[in-house]
This record gives sequence, C-alpha cells and structure tokens, in this order.
Amino acid sequence: MAKKDTYQPLAEVTFRCVGCRSNWKAAPARVEDWGDDELHPWRYFAACPTCAAECEQAGFERGLLRAWRSATGPRTPEGIAATAKNLDGHPTPEEALRTRFNGMKHGLNAKVATYFPPKPDGYAFCKACDVDRGWCREQPACVKQTQHFMLHHAAFEQKNPKHLMGIYADFHAALMLTIQQILQTIIADGVTINQPKTYYDREGNCLVVQYIDEQGRPQTVREIEAHPLFRPLGELISRTGISLADLGMTGRHIEDEAPLPGRLKAGDGAQALEDFAQRQASALESLRGLLERGKARAAADPVLIEYQQQMGEEQ
Repeated sequence: MAKKDTYQPLAEVTFRCVGCRSNWKAAPARVEDWGDDELHPWRYFAACPTCAAECEQAGFERGLLRAWRSATGPRTPEGIAATAKNLDGHPTPEEALRTRFNGMKHGLNAKVATYFPPKPDGYAFCKACDVDRGWCREQPACVKQTQHFMLHHAAFEQKNPKHLMGIYADFHAALMLTIQQILQTIIADGVTINQPKTYYDREGNCLVVQYIDEQGRPQTVREIEAHPLFRPLGELISRTGISLADLGMTGRHIEDEAPLPGRLKAGDGAQALEDFAQRQASALESLRGLLERGKARAAADPVLIEYQQQMGEEQ
C-alpha cells in the first residue's frame, strides 16, 4: 500500500472479534469518519462470522498504517544504491552464526514441529493463550509449544543456556507458587484429617464402622491421618533444594555465623563480657608501650638528631 492511500478508505480490512478472538479479512460493512486520527481518518465495522458481534478493525493493521506513514529511508536511486552497498560482505560467518535463528519465531515449518499438533482449547494452557483460535487451527503445529521446543534447540546448538532463562524463571516461579498454595491448603484444612472409617460389604456397599458404647449408643470409629499434601510438599521442597539449611536459617548455622568485629555472639554470658573487657584493657596497655618505644627510638635516631642540630644552627 502506498503512503498516499492511507488517507483514503480501504476496500478490504482485517477485523478482530474481542469475544471469540477470531480474525478475518473482508470488506467493511460500515465506514465512519474518525477525525481523531489524522493519519487515517476512517473507522471500519463488520459483523463477526462466528458470533455475529459487531467488530472493529484489528489494532495491528491500524498500527501498520501508522508505521507506513512514519517510515523513513532513501527514496532516490542514489540513496537506495548507497544503502545496498553497505550490505556488501555481510553477513560474515560469525554474523550468520549469531543471526541464523532470527527468522525462526515459532518454527512452524520445521519438521520437529509436528510433535505438537494444533488443538485449540485442547491443551491445559489454552485458556490463557492469546492466539486466535481459527488461525491456530490452520497451523501445522501449536505455536506456544513449538516456541519452547525451538528455544531449547537454539540453546543446545549454540551452547548458550541464556536462551532458556525466561522459561526456567517462569517455571521456578510457578513451582514456588504451587508450594505456597499447598501450604495454605494444609493450614486451612488442618495438619490432620479426621474422617469416619469405612468398609465394603459383599454386595459392594460402602458402610461406616460403628460400635455400641457402655450407654448403648452407637459410636463411629474415626481415622486420624496426616494431611495427604504433606508428602508431595516434602518431595517438592527436597527436589528443589530450598531447605532451611540452604537458606542459612537453621539454628546451628546462625550460631556458627561469625560475629561482626567488636560484637559478641548471641548467648555469651557475664564471663565472656569480662574476658572481652580484659582483652581491651591489655590491648590499650600494649598500645601505650608501643607509643613510648616509638618515641625513644625517634629520640635516639642519629639522622633525626643531626637534622635537629642543623636546624638549630640555622635559626
């Protein structure tokens, strides 16, 4: 599309339905003036073919119109030739090694992408996916799954684990949130589960175990067990290596921690305070002796004595 055409109404527009997330391209059913937009003063409307809701032009296409109007670059043949000359000798082998994955945004054309067939709303993460369902159904593979697959391929081929930092950061954050939810559930339910003891008779009916007490009243036999989430919680904590010892929060680690200079460790008694005061007094006494010995050596220094005599004669 030429830049001068952005001031004229479009014959075909890409629409997006906010409700069902469908994208389609068709002639607009209604065109309105839109004086708020100086670059393209037209607004387009059409009915969604899926849910029949009235939809507007897709935001990305309107952004392209703005990009076309604000795009800069050489326009004369001389400027275009000078720009093309800058590309001579590029890409170098090193540049090709670094940029060979730039065009692989999702890897849908790769053979390995067939491991993840497109299933709109068929995967567990599809509820939070922002990909258009109709477009996803037409692709040879799931976009989100293939992105993770190709990032791992790029990381191993380039031997650069930085490509995976974002993925594993999200994974670790989700794991920590899962552990927190398990803890909250245990606290809310209680550390023990108290429930009636049951059994199945020959006919397959589930019955509650009861007995008659001394007063002749039926009593239910109850089972008290630890919360079933304790086991997966312990496994997650041990496998992720987030124990208190690793965090330096155990009692032994705190006791063994070296105190700051000039401070005593927690738990030291009166005897330790007295020893500390004696050490300070002896240090001050030794400091006084050092000062006196330094003054004596300075007074007996022949060079200093000669210098003082010379200064006295000059004065």
